[in-house]
Amino acid sequence: MATVMQKIKDIEDEMARTQKNKATAHHLGLLKAKLAKLRRELLTPTSKGGGGAGEGFDVTKSGDARVGLVGFPSVGKSTLLNKLTGTFSEVASYEFTTLTCIPGVITYRGAKIQLLDLPGIIEGAKDGKGRGRQVISTARTCNCILIVLDAIKPITHKRLIEKELEGFGIRLNKEPPNLTFRRKEKGGINFTSTATNTHLDLDTVKAICSEYRIHNADITLRYDATADDLIDVIEGSRVYTPCIYVVNKIDQITLEELEILDKLPHYCPVSAHLEWNLDGLLDKVWEYLNLTRIYTKPKGMNPDYEDPVILSSKKKTIEDFCERIHKDMLKQFKYALVWGSSAKHKPQRVGKEHELEDEDVVQIIKKV
Repeated sequence: MATVMQKIKDIEDEMARTQKNKATAHHLGLLKAKLAKLRRELLTPTSKGGGGAGEGFDVTKSGDARVGLVGFPSVGKSTLLNKLTGTFSEVASYEFTTLTCIPGVITYRGAKIQLLDLPGIIEGAKDGKGRGRQVISTARTCNCILIVLDAIKPITHKRLIEKELEGFGIRLNKEPPNLTFRRKEKGGINFTSTATNTHLDLDTVKAICSEYRIHNADITLRYDATADDLIDVIEGSRVYTPCIYVVNKIDQITLEELEILDKLPHYCPVSAHLEWNLDGLLDKVWEYLNLTRIYTKPKGMNPDYEDPVILSSKKKTIEDFCERIHKDMLKQFKYALVWGSSAKHKPQRVGKEHELEDEDVVQIIKKV
């Protein structure tokens, strides 16, 4: 492990020494590709031996969505979990109180949201320091990440945590790069672009591809992409997660400072100890999770508004709805009746390709 760590450090040092200009873009692209490969080695150790995943980290995914609390030690993650879910996670005013991953569940607007209190990460977690590796691997499985920051400590913490998560292939509040990358049998590297490129040229692309031993591929850019974007697409193991920066302990700062914090994007100021603005935080989490609630209506009865079926915003067709209820339901499916904003008239008779909207009411008609 030490040799991989040493290699990573050497490459980072060399990148820091290199000036950024057109002449060095090619060299920097190569270094970034090497760095990404080494990071991947750290994440998935090749040796058969070694310890397990670590006690208490393999938490079963439950509920409709999973939200992880990430942050440095002693910023109030456990207090926040206790206040939101009523679960007990040990709280003390010294660092590293929480040592394993503690789950809690909130029921909000009919959806069961699993909250994970992850141990505090320290600088260098992406290189395997502390419990960093397990913490960040668990964070990869979350649908939304809450980065908890301390209002009294400087905002530099935010950058450090972002850097740790980025190093692990978690991209915060970003869309996947709009570029296509397709390997082929022969024909060399074919690089086309529909936008003007300031970061990538054919040589840099070839250098990055050769680092991955790819000599034949079609690459099409639809916007001004960077070398990092191309590496993300080639690596393919990146997760794009919405993220909210929760600034805790706002009861200890002045109003002027709070007003400055309020202008920053993706921020939500709270005080977990005094329970200030926790509803605002839940609203924001709901908005970022982007879930769709669908109510069921048994034949000849009123819709059940108590227990909605929760679908993600990307998979919300009638087919996904049936799969969510029971996997055999599609075999007996004849058609569905839909009331709500996705229906053109009430009720509308639809097939399984129909896309549902939030708070629609659905009745499934089975084959006799």
